[in-house]
Amino acid sequence: MQRLPIWAAAVFLSVINLACVKPDGAAQTISGKELFRACDACHGKNGEGKVDVAAPAIAGLPAWYVESQLVKFRTGVRGGHPDDIEGLRMRPMSRTLMNEGEVKRIAEYVSTLPKHKPAATIAGGDAAKGKDAYVVCQACHGDKGQGNEALKAPPIHAQADWYLVSQLKKFKAGVRGANPNDTTGLQMRPMSLTLADEQAMKNVVAHVATLQP
Repeated sequence: MQRLPIWAAAVFLSVINLACVKPDGAAQTISGKELFRACDACHGKNGEGKVDVAAPAIAGLPAWYVESQLVKFRTGVRGGHPDDIEGLRMRPMSRTLMNEGEVKRIAEYVSTLPKHKPAATIAGGDAAKGKDAYVVCQACHGDKGQGNEALKAPPIHAQADWYLVSQLKKFKAGVRGANPNDTTGLQMRPMSLTLADEQAMKNVVAHVATLQP
């Protein structure tokens, strides 16, 4: 069965949302699982991510983190930079969610999906050197990459290497984390600047790949 294009999936979900009205005029509640149908074209049916469309694995991410990022996309705090190709694609998808309740329900659903440890796709990283560089990261992300809700730092131990490198590049270039309303992004950007170049990024990501919470 051929998948709907991304834009068609967004339109489809919007039409469903508009049509789902009870006889008394109250909006119909759509489950997180149903809402996620608009996401699986990019993120995969089980939230495992798809490297060919640069969509990260999101299965098992904490609901608080998924919700916070959806809010950022919906409000333009994230995905508004002209050089953030993937973010610009994600923003209209986030806006197919009609209200705060739908954001919360889809975030909760994503958090229940089993985590997938993606296969390595980036070669040339030195995990030993990356371990030293990760000292700066573990204050927020944890010594095992488990994340820290109090600091709003997501778990990164099960994220794809290509995605981690791409986001470090975005933070370093100011494509992500430069919006004055992005509190957590503003904290992350100076951390990315401690990595001198792409090789340093590959090294720290190679170390992250060894972490087992």
